[in-house]
Amino acid sequence: MAKKSKKAKKKLPMAYKPIGFALGWTSGTVAGMAFQKVWKVVRHEDDAPDALDRDRRWGEILLAAAIQGAIFAVVRSAVDRAGAKAIERSTGTWPVPEKGGRD
Repeated sequence: MAKKSKKAKKKLPMAYKPIGFALGWTSGTVAGMAFQKVWKVVRHEDDAPDALDRDRRWGEILLAAAIQGAIFAVVRSAVDRAGAKAIERSTGTWPVPEKGGRD
């Protein structure tokens, strides 16, 4: 019985990969929408500056990048953690066998 349990635990990370991919895609979409809303509140503009936008200053571009990065990191971490907790609740096993994570 113990061997069967270990084998099931080894298969879980592989089974989690497609779920993790879907969660990552979803978190990217949610983060993008959140960033657009935050940028609209911060700068009262519909479009955030792009790094190659000739008409924007360094400060605007770096501010947008910092806000966007922070939002993406928070949303990604929240979605990853919620997904891992859901897997643990349903299977009794944490989806990643070693300490650490994706990064």
